[in-house]
Amino acid sequence: MSSIAHRDFVHLGMDVSKNAIAVAVLPPDRDRAEVDKIFHDADSVRRLIKRLGPPKRIWACYEAGPTGYDLQRLLNSMGVRCDVVAPSLIPKGSGDRVKTDRRDARRLTGLHRAGELTPVAIPTPAQEGVRDLCRTRGDMVQDLTRARNRLSGFLLRHSVVWRSGSPWTERHRRWLGTLSFDDPAVAITYAHYLATVQLRDTALESVETDLLPWCEKDPFGDQVARLAAYRGVTRIGALCLSAEVFDWRRFPKARPFMSFTGLVPGENSTGLTQRRGSITRAGNAHLRGQLTEAAWSYQHGPNVGVGIKERQAGVPPETVARSWAAQVRLCRRFRQLATHKNVRSVVAAAIARELAGFLWAEMVAQV
Repeated sequence: MSSIAHRDFVHLGMDVSKNAIAVAVLPPDRDRAEVDKIFHDADSVRRLIKRLGPPKRIWACYEAGPTGYDLQRLLNSMGVRCDVVAPSLIPKGSGDRVKTDRRDARRLTGLHRAGELTPVAIPTPAQEGVRDLCRTRGDMVQDLTRARNRLSGFLLRHSVVWRSGSPWTERHRRWLGTLSFDDPAVAITYAHYLATVQLRDTALESVETDLLPWCEKDPFGDQVARLAAYRGVTRIGALCLSAEVFDWRRFPKARPFMSFTGLVPGENSTGLTQRRGSITRAGNAHLRGQLTEAAWSYQHGPNVGVGIKERQAGVPPETVARSWAAQVRLCRRFRQLATHKNVRSVVAAAIARELAGFLWAEMVAQV
């Protein structure tokens, strides 16, 4: 929408916090917004909108953040157009070192009327609910990793090291159960660390059990079946990807989707000088972690194992063909890049970026 059309609305810039909302009101015939402050509850928001005139002539915006989308849904139910904007894409002057709620609300209003803000996609309540459950699994994985690292660090301090294969296998767990220490305090400490790991394992298994039914029903069942046909993408991993993106067609091409994952390289080029650095990490961290985890499976040669065959059962043959083409290319790319890069995590990030492109193409393809 053009800036002229933007000027036809009464613009609201809202700086939202837990208990209060700073509201900057910018009518079409003014160039400076007036700032008010209201309590953060539905009744106060309704009184504000009623005071400002017809809801269809009001256009509000606020930054995406910890307060979620309930305010946006409330305003939409009242007939008010509302954008939730990406905080990282809000223009800001390098010399602007003063930050207050009132200034933020006024700046949002002016930038929104000028069309300089980028809105984010709003999930439905059902989509947001599944996404919250998927992110709970991510939190549980992080908690388990921290607990394992603490236990490993404790054992290393006491010169107890596992050297008989990969850690956290069934064999490694049995070995942990045989350990004992002479000092009573050390023994009690070990028991607490081990119990914490077991507790985190149980919590993760419980969350994954709760997630499994959502892999086959709305709102993401159809997406999960197609995404899980790709190597490295389990059903739960596919559900997590679907819950973070939910609308793949909002990305017109693969490159914007790759940017959304934060896996594209940063760049600082000027004149004849071109400098490219590490990945931007500016996108969705949950999506980036899931793609990177899947990318490691491509370090081996192309193969269709038992797990992939099970996940591909009932999937359209076009999806199976695209999955195999992706596997052939990404396995070859992983080996090629590994011969030139000393840090394999850099290779995994590059493969994850290409995998993101294949998955986007799959989800926008006609079946």
